[in-house]
Amino acid sequence: MISRRDLLKLSGLVGLAPSFPAFAQDSVPPDYKIEIAALTLELSPRRSLRTIAYNGQVPGPLLRFSESQAVTIEVTNRTDRPEVVHWHGLFLPPDVDGAMDEGTKLIAPNTSARYIFTPRPTGFRWYHTHTMAMGDLTRAQYGGQHGFLMIEARDNSGRYDQEFFLALHDWDGHLVASDDGTMNPSYNVAAINGKMMGFGEPLRVRQGQRILLHILNSSPTEVHWIALAGHTLRVVALDGNAVPTQQTVPMLRLAPAERVCALVEMNNPGVWVLGSTDDDDRNMGMGVVIEYQNSKGEPQWTKPTKDDWAYATFAKTDAPKAPDEAIKLTFEKIPGGRGGYNRWTINGKSWPDTDPLFTVQEGKRYRLLLNNNSGDVHPVHTHRHTFEVTKVGDKSMSGLMKDTLSMPRYSTAEIDFIADDPGPTFFHCHHQDHMDEGFAGLITYS
Repeated sequence: MISRRDLLKLSGLVGLAPSFPAFAQDSVPPDYKIEIAALTLELSPRRSLRTIAYNGQVPGPLLRFSESQAVTIEVTNRTDRPEVVHWHGLFLPPDVDGAMDEGTKLIAPNTSARYIFTPRPTGFRWYHTHTMAMGDLTRAQYGGQHGFLMIEARDNSGRYDQEFFLALHDWDGHLVASDDGTMNPSYNVAAINGKMMGFGEPLRVRQGQRILLHILNSSPTEVHWIALAGHTLRVVALDGNAVPTQQTVPMLRLAPAERVCALVEMNNPGVWVLGSTDDDDRNMGMGVVIEYQNSKGEPQWTKPTKDDWAYATFAKTDAPKAPDEAIKLTFEKIPGGRGGYNRWTINGKSWPDTDPLFTVQEGKRYRLLLNNNSGDVHPVHTHRHTFEVTKVGDKSMSGLMKDTLSMPRYSTAEIDFIADDPGPTFFHCHHQDHMDEGFAGLITYS
């Protein structure tokens, strides 16, 4: 099997990268076209940077799919390195899921490939590159290769007046030494939808409207708390899945790759800031202006009272169904030494030595006993499957379905998934440099 490090070496051989065949050759025009190419992104009139993006914009185009209706997407790679697109949160065959570790083929420079699949499940998903950065803080998820994806349910009745899609992202990364001397990413710019606060178009609303916010944290590494000054937010879905218990909260917490859908009653006219509750992040640009019709003036910001965000708030208190088997997974750090990156292990091994992570039988229910035995936050993600959050710390719960779970430092959690989508399934931390440095493994089917 080709390791991720071998693939990294391959990606560096510009001009020698193999020209893989398209996933499907068809004379029928595709439903969507995506071009991966370099872009000069203007975050503000005084701050621009070079990045890689989809269709010359950040985020990439919003893709709207209908439930269970097949789509064809043609992707053209105009960069100098092999690329791949991962359809995050979808139940797809491994050869089109978008992870080369599962078997999806890389798209060589200046070639095209077609992805054909039937999208499911319904809800707010996203798509992004699934390549490695390995310390280059302009590549992979550090850049602009991310976009919104919405799978519409057949019975979608639209119980809102307007909807807005918002992507949180950190830019202009550099490496800084932590207290133990190891290197970690830090950033100079933060933005929403590729614009620093005050330099994009405001979100224009009217009094009495109900708006639906679809918020994605596409940051490569950072957790963000988000609030809308003068308003509260009613959480209706996490990671695109309707929550069993809707709750109104003053702020939202999103780890990398997490999504929150929240309804807001527009009942407080004025000009307000929707942005990070962290002053430094907001001052670096992470915010967007919400402007009521006929309201003028400077955008107002009031920091809400600190909220203890907890997954259990949105779950049921009923006991979860018993699993067929429980599997322990412990995450630990191997310090990289002064001036170096850390290595990450699952049960004492780093990818690719974790292949396979474990093997499942189709149709069985598995409980993963997760132990974050490190001082870092880990947003853990399973490809091609959704899991049920059944325990966080000592709090049991049920009914809350996600594809990414944020694990605080030195914490435990339990998640259940049904092995109902045969094929190699990638499991990893969605923190870009944690994944690059070994926090990953394949779940295989017997």
